[in-house]
Amino acid sequence: MKKTITGIYGGSFNPIHNGHISLARRFLDAAGLDEVWFMVSPQNPLKRHDSLLDDDTRLRMVRAALEDMPGLTACDYEFRLPRPSYTWNTLQAMGCEYADREFVLLIGGDNWQHFDRWYRHDDILRNYRIVIYPRPGSSIDTSSLPENVSVLDTELIDISSTQVRGMIERGEDISHLVPPQTAEMIYREGLYKLRIKG
Repeated sequence: MKKTITGIYGGSFNPIHNGHISLARRFLDAAGLDEVWFMVSPQNPLKRHDSLLDDDTRLRMVRAALEDMPGLTACDYEFRLPRPSYTWNTLQAMGCEYADREFVLLIGGDNWQHFDRWYRHDDILRNYRIVIYPRPGSSIDTSSLPENVSVLDTELIDISSTQVRGMIERGEDISHLVPPQTAEMIYREGLYKLRIKG
């Protein structure tokens, strides 16, 4: 039986924005995926910082943003794993639980530049396909990539969660940068220390 090809797109999504979604759709179209799971990264208890919302709030934002988007799914799988969560352990656990799926790792060019520092990176390379997406400030030598690693042909997305959070704190309009459900939740719940002008 043919397996469902599932892309694993990890991040803090703090908050999720239109760039994340545009990139995931591009993965579906260009990387031969059946679906993309937005793997919401849990807080590292040793690296807490004020701007990172709690796990459940970020997950709710991602779920709301993807509600009517076929092929894109919010995933909290790492919430249930020992922390800190290592990608190798996540992929292995999911492989056991979801034998009907083939998992593909989706990572940014900045992460690829430091991939040799990842826990059991050699095992990941031996067992999984990896698709790299361009990130500002990172260049990738495609001629040196292993056979199972490819680069997504897509434009750079000029939106960042840091930018969105800064705009929220200054009371600026973010409606053009995030899904409507995300903006509504941020305003309704006063997330990211929202300061209303006027």
